[in-house]
Amino acid sequence: QVQLVESGGGLVQAGSSLRLSCAGSGRTFSSSAMGWFRQAPGKEREFVAAISASGYTKKYADSVKGRFPISRDSAKNTMYLQMNSLEPEDTAVYYCAAGRGSAISTSWGDYSNWGQGTQVTVSS
Repeated sequence: QVQLVESGGGLVQAGSSLRLSCAGSGRTFSSSAMGWFRQAPGKEREFVAAISASGYTKKYADSVKGRFPISRDSAKNTMYLQMNSLEPEDTAVYYCAAGRGSAISTSWGDYSNWGQGTQVTVSS
């Protein structure tokens, strides 16, 4: 089992940056692919970014590609999402998740453990 805790959300203006962190515990963190998802009010949870267990493979939603680089530090059992050039459309609760295996996936059903979420609000 992997326990996950997100941090770093907040209220910012459009064009600003935030860095989300996801601290993991449990022996399988380093061997699991990790992902970020988000859910805006009245909308379904959507894929944002994912990173393989090795950290070498990354995948992004088109809406965040080039703005939200994902990374992980296995020594610290922590994953990051650097959010740059934020837009009001990025407003959502952001969740980190641990995959069932080492390969990345864009499908939330392939993730078995979830954090509690952190709110990101971008004002125009």
